[in-house]
Amino acid sequence: MKRSLVLTTLVALGAAACDDEPIQPLVETLELSFNGLEPLVNGFHYEGWAIVDGAPLSTGKFNIDASGGLITVAGDPIPGGAFETGMDLSGTSMIVLTIEPDGDTDVIPADTHVLAGPVSSSMADLTADDAAALGADFTASAGQYILATPTDGTMDDENSGIWFLSLESGSPAVGLDLPTLPAGWAYEGWAVIDGTPVTTGRFTDVAAMDDAAPFSGASDGPPFPGEDFLMNAPAGLTFPTDLAGGLAVISIEPDPDDSPAPYTFKPLMGPIDAAAVDHVTYDMPNMTTSTFPTGTAVIR
Repeated sequence: MKRSLVLTTLVALGAAACDDEPIQPLVETLELSFNGLEPLVNGFHYEGWAIVDGAPLSTGKFNIDASGGLITVAGDPIPGGAFETGMDLSGTSMIVLTIEPDGDTDVIPADTHVLAGPVSSSMADLTADDAAALGADFTASAGQYILATPTDGTMDDENSGIWFLSLESGSPAVGLDLPTLPAGWAYEGWAVIDGTPVTTGRFTDVAAMDDAAPFSGASDGPPFPGEDFLMNAPAGLTFPTDLAGGLAVISIEPDPDDSPAPYTFKPLMGPIDAAAVDHVTYDMPNMTTSTFPTGTAVIR
């Protein structure tokens, strides 16, 4: 009898406690929105990550359509950019966005962190300069270049090459002022020729040659990033050419890269003067504020 009474009392007390403190629903929905984030191709995709107690938890894979809307990897719209994660996100301290390669199935973020931001009041502003993304503010970056074709051994067609160096001191010197990139990223130079972006090569060191010379001649170029456009022209172009009137670009590319085209991060970009001449140092405008994407995350 006493045991029955005690049990009845405990059940009643438990019911009362439940009435006083209703069970709260899990906070498990993450809503994402972006400005300036571009679509990925060749199976590459974005993935969101919630950092909970220091550990990354995937909030879902997605891509971006041509209008900037979020879509599934299969191409279906994601209404409101909302991801039903099935996880309790109430303890999230940070949101991170990565680029993942084709066929990715693991639960570990790739090194290529695009945007990130700390969570405050269930919201996060996602930026590239956060320490968990690119980790640098590129607004102070600067660049210079010359037109020249040192790899053909002659002084012909000198406007058909671009080298990211400075001759202001009278001798070739570093022409790019760029921060060191974290793992998962590399710089790439470009010359836009008749509307077509053509790579000058990828690099991580502004004071060394880049990783390729597909269009240059047989002679060595200077120990800086750059390219001579002398042979092996892409379809629709003819080399040698005249870069005057074109566009000079430094982009930040995912590594590995989803596309041979420039990615959305373009810290330095500007027109090459139509009257540009060889072996004269030209400046590159800083485009950080107009080309870097941003995002917002809301936990509900």
